[in-house]
Amino acid sequence: MGSTLATIARRLEAAGFYAIDVMDHFFQMGPPADATLEMNEAYTTLGFLAGVTERLRLGTIATGVTYREPGFLVRQVTTLDALSGGRAWLGIGAAWFEREHLGLGFSFPPLKERFERLEEAILIAKQVWSGEVGAFTGKHYRLTETLCSPMPIQRPHPAIMIGGGGERKTLRLVARYGDSCIIGTPDLAMMRHKLDVLRQHCHEVGRSYDAIDKTTNITMLVRADGANGAETPAQLVARLRDLRALGITWVIVRIANAHEPGVLEMFGREIVPAAAEL
Repeated sequence: MGSTLATIARRLEAAGFYAIDVMDHFFQMGPPADATLEMNEAYTTLGFLAGVTERLRLGTIATGVTYREPGFLVRQVTTLDALSGGRAWLGIGAAWFEREHLGLGFSFPPLKERFERLEEAILIAKQVWSGEVGAFTGKHYRLTETLCSPMPIQRPHPAIMIGGGGERKTLRLVARYGDSCIIGTPDLAMMRHKLDVLRQHCHEVGRSYDAIDKTTNITMLVRADGANGAETPAQLVARLRDLRALGITWVIVRIANAHEPGVLEMFGREIVPAAAEL
């Protein structure tokens, strides 16, 4: 397993990809996925990937705030950033997968409380990474000493990516605190609407909309000849062009046929350079 993952990561890096991310889940999600299938813990995996790569950025899409105490989570991301040479980001969201919470004994509070915890966790990260050593007293979290040594390499701090496209709460949090967002709808009209909502929230809180990276994730099946329902490289580049026209900054891709020989290298030759010019 480890050698396969290392090989994939090195091939992605050689092909010119920008980042590699992992889901922060403990059970596979279904249907149709079988929950008993393998699912590695995210930050152990990212630490492994940091050791076998030199350039790829590293993060989760996205850590559920209920999975780890925020002080510990911030130290995990800090360590990843320090040991990778400044390549980490913090992806975080309100969490949703109740089964793994119940299965592993994590608290799964109501949605309102999870969003309160999410906001407090982001504020804790910002305080820790500011270098301010002091207390944090919130409704749900209380830290007496926000000490962090070493500090992350990236300054002022690793990017904070807030996952989700909820219009009343999530995108408002992005406008207030996020360095990037991830909006996972495949529908371009809906994505345009979500970005318009984010723009309005930014206006209301006095934040520059352009200061926030806009991200989405898509699943793709790409073959040179477009066989068996796959897109051709040119078709995929056209889809990426449409996303860029909406203002999407970078795209997280799940390559369904990444296991096929030469697919990642085809990306490096025909898709990555074209995407970089959009």
